[in-house]
Amino acid sequence: MRTLNPSKIRAAAHRAMALAALHANSSLATRLSRYNAHMSKARALEAVGGAQ
Repeated sequence: MRTLNPSKIRAAAHRAMALAALHANSSLATRLSRYNAHMSKARALEAVGGAQ
């Protein structure tokens, strides 16, 4: 059984938060800003943690 990398778990959580941000009840600029912030964190975690 494979163990999950904590960075991979956090990256998946940020991807989920990014998708939730797109569906939030707020302005388009706010939704896009939150989406981009979460996706950049997810990409950074994948790069550092070696997640695939």
